[in-house]
Amino acid sequence: MASSSKSKWIYDVFLNFRGTDLRNNFLSHLFKALDQNGIYTFIDSEELRKGDQISPTLMKAIEESCIAIIVFSEDYASSRWCLEELAKIMECKEQKDLTVLPVFYKVDPRDVRGGRKTYGKALAEQEFKFGKDSEEVQKWRKALSDAGSLSGWHLNDGDESELIQKIVKKISTYLDRTPLHVTKHPVGIDSRVVELKLMSNLESDKDVVVVGLWGKGGIGKTTLAKAFYNVVFRKFEGSCFLANVRETSQGCRGLVTLQELLLNDILLPQQRLEVSNMDGGINLIQHRLRRKKVLLILDDVDDLRQLRALAGEGDWFGNGSRIIITTRDKQLLTCLGIDQDHVYEVKALDGGEAHELLTNHAFPTHQKVKIKTDLVDSVLSHAKGLPLALEVLGSFLCGRREHAWESTLKKLSRIPNKTVNDVLKISYDGLEENEREIFLHIACFFKGWTREYTRKVLDSCDLEAIIGFEILIEKSLISFENGLLEMHDLVQLLGMDIVNQECRDDPGKRSRLWCYDDVLNVLSSNMEDCAVKAIMLKPPELQDICISPNAFAKMRRLRLLLVRKVHNSFQGPICLPSDLRWFEWFGHAPWIPEFSSGPKKLVGLDMSKCSIMIWPKQFKVSICLHRPFYYLLHDVYVNAYYTY
Repeated sequence: MASSSKSKWIYDVFLNFRGTDLRNNFLSHLFKALDQNGIYTFIDSEELRKGDQISPTLMKAIEESCIAIIVFSEDYASSRWCLEELAKIMECKEQKDLTVLPVFYKVDPRDVRGGRKTYGKALAEQEFKFGKDSEEVQKWRKALSDAGSLSGWHLNDGDESELIQKIVKKISTYLDRTPLHVTKHPVGIDSRVVELKLMSNLESDKDVVVVGLWGKGGIGKTTLAKAFYNVVFRKFEGSCFLANVRETSQGCRGLVTLQELLLNDILLPQQRLEVSNMDGGINLIQHRLRRKKVLLILDDVDDLRQLRALAGEGDWFGNGSRIIITTRDKQLLTCLGIDQDHVYEVKALDGGEAHELLTNHAFPTHQKVKIKTDLVDSVLSHAKGLPLALEVLGSFLCGRREHAWESTLKKLSRIPNKTVNDVLKISYDGLEENEREIFLHIACFFKGWTREYTRKVLDSCDLEAIIGFEILIEKSLISFENGLLEMHDLVQLLGMDIVNQECRDDPGKRSRLWCYDDVLNVLSSNMEDCAVKAIMLKPPELQDICISPNAFAKMRRLRLLLVRKVHNSFQGPICLPSDLRWFEWFGHAPWIPEFSSGPKKLVGLDMSKCSIMIWPKQFKVSICLHRPFYYLLHDVYVNAYYTY
């Protein structure tokens, strides 16, 4: 399998023919025409044909060719050499994706595939020589049947020069469609390409199949799509890989430009086609490609409008066509009507693959630097199988000594790598306000928490958690495993960095605080203009800290307060802001909160893991049918309603 742009073959064409029939006429003219057009062609000479077995040189030439042209002539099957080459060619067609094009030179294709007339006579002679049940003869018979059923050219009494020009044009067009560069180190790609081929059902030409490649940024969707393209694109009449659809479509003529690329890549016209507007492009694609079996890959799609302008519902193309869509948004695939059986989730590399990819980039063969295993393991733990992170960090650390590795890891724990972060942030930038707020809350506070508890907290903060969770899952930003919220470590670092960038120098001007030192800094300063909406106060270990009674009361924007591992730290009753929505107190002091004057908006109070034994006076239950109140005391929820 070729996973890069480098050709896997040496010869463009291998010519298989019966020498005594054709060498000095049709074949010599065909070879000359191919050669004049710069098509590197292998034509075997009689000197290579020694003994009864096909020579290793010929075997190797077949394996190293892109295309095999088989010229079936009247006495073709009487040559054991021709039959041996044919069997090898058909084997390479199945195993190495060799393209096979037959020419039926003054013979009927039905005679070739059915073993009739001169072909039947020749096979009978071979059976007489080797035995009727000879495996060798059965192999040749099957090869003739399979090759004789392929689409090619048929010449009886027509113009040979005209046929040769058609063949040369076909080969030239075929070779003009070159493979794509994939990546320097395609670790873990081949097995995923095999899975994608099975999902695409390439053997069927009955209808058009649309497959979605879905996953987070940097996970390898584009790399996999390119590798898949390289393996299968020669099976189609035309192919096109439209890269960076999201980015390209943003310009004033973005989608029109993509439509032009699609048409010109597939049709390969002598004069470039031009599209005046998007609707015209849609009509042109439908009209010119409706009968063509094409391979179309739409890379990095983020808007349904892009799909409708470039592929419609998939019925714009001929039967047997395959459309592959890479996206971070699973909902787009659902809207297009792609069922789950045709959605391929691109997952992170496993441990062995991740180690191999990092090693390839960080330790090239010429490098002599030795790095401790625990440092390598720390980088692997940081990347969590994300190919982009492994490539970027491996290349950055290449040639650096251990102290640089240690310093880099320390830096990454606070500030994510910009290249990796910029790719991941594209998903965040595409979110609406509700989902952005939920994403940042999860990144800063709720990773590893239960779904239901987190939902109640987020709902209390006037966020729509249910739809928010669904959208973040579709964008591959979060997942739920065994009922717990999970998020890739680098995605979590992205969220934390977005909050830190709100104001790196002054934590009081950030929307969320979770770092213990930042919280203490804000609680001990003047907070008249404090922008903090949520706080997690959690010392590294259970300890006493000094917090003044009005430390929180001036935080007018504070909606969420989570306090853990705090013991005997309050100098008298602590006054909480009236706009606080959810308060969690996992402390060890017999302390009861008080609120500043005015209407109260608290929706949830969780004191299940603290030593308080009485119900606070301000939360006496009264009936009010329009606002739920969650009170958790000693691991038991009390759902009530209160007036505020």
